[in-house]
Amino acid sequence: MLIGIDASRAVAPERTGTENYSLFLTRALLQQDPHNEYRLYFNAPPPPGLFPSGARVELRPIPFPRLWTHLRLSWEIASRPPDVLFVPGHVLPLVHPRHSLATIHDLGYLYYPRAHRRWSRWYLRWSTCYNARSAAAVMVDSSATQQDLVKHCRTSPDKVHIVYPGCDPDFAPVRDQARIVEVCGRHGIPVPYIIYVGTLQPRKNLGALLDAFSTLVSRGAAIHLVIAGRKGWMYEPLFAQVLRLGLEDGVHFTGYVPQADLPALISGAQAFVLPSLYEGFGLPVLEAMACGTPVICSNVSSLPEVAGDAAILVDPHDTAQLARALTRVLEDEGLRREMSVKGLQQAQRFTWERCACETLAVLESVARRP
Repeated sequence: MLIGIDASRAVAPERTGTENYSLFLTRALLQQDPHNEYRLYFNAPPPPGLFPSGARVELRPIPFPRLWTHLRLSWEIASRPPDVLFVPGHVLPLVHPRHSLATIHDLGYLYYPRAHRRWSRWYLRWSTCYNARSAAAVMVDSSATQQDLVKHCRTSPDKVHIVYPGCDPDFAPVRDQARIVEVCGRHGIPVPYIIYVGTLQPRKNLGALLDAFSTLVSRGAAIHLVIAGRKGWMYEPLFAQVLRLGLEDGVHFTGYVPQADLPALISGAQAFVLPSLYEGFGLPVLEAMACGTPVICSNVSSLPEVAGDAAILVDPHDTAQLARALTRVLEDEGLRREMSVKGLQQAQRFTWERCACETLAVLESVARRP
């Protein structure tokens, strides 16, 4: 069969969770499936070598200035329909095949509406329910998201397939200290440090992390906090909080860090912290465990599914508990070693090869429907 994939998110110049999901899952599908044909749709030409091309794979750039999904992609689908359409990181076009599959990553906007602007909340609500209603089947990254989808969009459980994402193989422990020193130096990061990786936005609960870090500093901890990620939305209060707490010398905002630098940056950290209020999966947690770095993360939504017993789970609303967890990890070298081993074992459960095989099974079941 001919499988069409909206690969527009995969060519984003600065990829984060959804973009990486689109890229690595699409790549893995092409590698794992020798039988079907693929047509990848882009809103801009992909960089050379990003995807393999050949007899079975057609790369289809179709640039368009505005409303690319609902106008240009819809026209393309209507003119040259694939047998099945897969949208891994966005919303189904208004014109789409009856046999369509979409991934819904999370419904966090329902739980923390103030973490999003009004327009964003409306669009997220509309696109989520539209995908759930219009697709022949939907995939989710966790059982937490499946439960949310069934509860809030009244989607039939039989329509929702849990397929866990994988981890980029480049995320592995970096033992070369010279490489870690070089990357840290290039990004202006002093050692030792703890690290957060992700977009700066309210849902990530970085204000609580700054408060917990301030507690550590007030108790004499000689540690720095690295916040690595691009500015998202409603991030301005974070910089004001750093000034208010007098943490200018201890907190380092790196901005977006290229994917190639992240394994070394994460491997060099004493701990990785994600105090998020809600996650559909939490890919940075998986990447940190794959690097052998001890992980502290929230005990809500999907994060316990990802972390298992390899991380210290904390209440994201309890700043004192987060500070205690950080202190415990920083002061106990034996605990850090134990968490590193457990994290590496937990990360091995999540591969893009397995994700691709399970996704292909869903695509084939969608194609068989009348």
